[in-house]
Amino acid sequence: MGEASGSSDPTRALLDDLAAEFLREPDVEFGTMFRSPGLRVAGKIFAFLGRDHGLIVKLPRPRADEVVEAGVARKVTMGTRTMREWVVFPVDDDDLDGTLTTWRRAAREAHDFVAGL
Repeated sequence: MGEASGSSDPTRALLDDLAAEFLREPDVEFGTMFRSPGLRVAGKIFAFLGRDHGLIVKLPRPRADEVVEAGVARKVTMGTRTMREWVVFPVDDDDLDGTLTTWRRAAREAHDFVAGL
């Protein structure tokens, strides 16, 4: 784990912006998880970039179901298994500021949930 580093990839830049905010908090680290950049709290993953450049976060199952049903996120499938608490918030290439706002809220919920586990 280390510090976030800059990138020309717009989604990585969004994640770096989030990381800068969260790294001010105790027990938060930036690093690689599942071969992707992301964030941990107290050693537990709470958010990372997916292969499709969306932000994958861990939320309580009812909340994960809620954001999926609202159409703002999708369930995450790893291999053949659909994860119950992991959802991906996509990037809107036409509205990166809006994406950052959505990701910021999702990451905050994920951080608070995972920190309490």
